Amino acid sequence: MMLKRLIPAVACAALLAACGTTGGGAGAAAKAASVATAMAEADAAVAAGQADKAYTVLKGAAQAFPTDKTPWVRMAQMRFDANDYGMAIVNAQEALERDPDDTLAHSIAAVSGLRVTSEALTDLSRMKKINGDVRSEAQDLAKLLRASLGEEELVPGGAKSRPPAKRPRAPAAQTPAKAATSATSDPFGGLR
Repeated sequence: MMLKRLIPAVACAALLAACGTTGGGAGAAAKAASVATAMAEADAAVAAGQADKAYTVLKGAAQAFPTDKTPWVRMAQMRFDANDYGMAIVNAQEALERDPDDTLAHSIAAVSGLRVTSEALTDLSRMKKINGDVRSEAQDLAKLLRASLGEEELVPGGAKSRPPAKRPRAPAAQTPAKAATSATSDPFGGLR
């Protein structure tokens, strides 16, 4: 009687153990082949000029293999190349959730963030709205970037390496401070 109860329990435990194995064997090979197949299909779509199709293939691969970083890194690179920096950051962050040490994903996120920041600062400068807290925080970030990069200037060949530009005299209707602000078009001039 005891044996009749034990056989189903052992069979159930063996079945659960078989379902719980991951990693090795044919399952891992099938996964690698499927991700590799999706990457090849995405590459073919990009080569054919079908970036939307490639992105859809990669998105499907990311959903089918949620722990694999490869589709996310590739989507991040595609969005970066298309100047869609916001989505490049989002996709790079997804890759970094799967592999926090991925250098390419970190690079895409960092450079995309800098480009978004540069665009925003350029817009603010054009509207003459860089002042107060925005200006001081931008200067602090510029100092951090210089220290991180080991550079004295963020933009090599920038204002410090060029001879000073001759500024036109301020018209009588403008104050000297306003004339100096309008004479410079470099939004990062004060950040160097």
